Amino acid sequence: MKKRLLLAGSVLVFLFGMICSVAAQDVKWMRKAAEQGDAEAQYELGKAYYKGKGVAKNYTEAVKWYRKAAEQEVAAAQYELGAMHAFGQGVPRNFTEAGKWFRKAADQGDARAQDILGVMYTEGQGVPQNYAEAVKWFRKAADQGDVIAQYNLGFAYAAGRGVPQNYTEAVKWYRKAADQGVAKSQYNLGVAYVFGQGVPRNYAEAVKWFCKAADQGYAEAQYNLGVAYRDGLGVPKNQTEAAKWFRMAAEQDLEVAKKALEKLGKK
Repeated sequence: MKKRLLLAGSVLVFLFGMICSVAAQDVKWMRKAAEQGDAEAQYELGKAYYKGKGVAKNYTEAVKWYRKAAEQEVAAAQYELGAMHAFGQGVPRNFTEAGKWFRKAADQGDARAQDILGVMYTEGQGVPQNYAEAVKWFRKAADQGDVIAQYNLGFAYAAGRGVPQNYTEAVKWYRKAADQGVAKSQYNLGVAYVFGQGVPRNYAEAVKWFCKAADQGYAEAQYNLGVAYRDGLGVPKNQTEAAKWFRMAAEQDLEVAKKALEKLGKK
């Protein structure tokens, strides 16, 4: 599995997957099957070359075997080939070519490809920018339980991009991703509770979700926890706790946290 794209506002965050190890002896037999046209073997051989498992890492060879499998309609290979074009691994970076292969995988129901295609339509990378089309693909992936797509769909509803602004729908999709540990969704769900957007205003509930995101190192959530403890929003006032969370956010170079910490007089 390659890098995943997470839409956070206009920022793309790359997530990384793992590929199971492959022994050299396995590669020998895999190659024989691949050379005889076995599509799954071609795909697995491409993975082996991509990760350097059982063979020397070689992106050019990975592309070669992924392409052979992709041309035989192996959706996972189409996704991987799209990712290699998107990141310029083994081929020149080419978002148009990436979009072509992501679409083929997406049309076969690959949720990762559906989500990334949504990101490409959002950013206008390799395809014309089209927020409605982005939402279409985010929804397909989100309905399959893809947590990144669930976050992206929630963001689209919150921002009113490609769909009418609807905070209730935004919260619905944020919660699905938040329940599965996506820190950005946990943070945004906390913000929704602070402002009463899509849910009744509830500072205690906001603090709950900020805590979950903050525990994953999310700086903005750490700062908001500091504010909650400083001002007694959803928790009893506690300047020591406020300073703790401001400091954690400040250590990640969040300027507003540095200023808040300075005002508390806690260096």
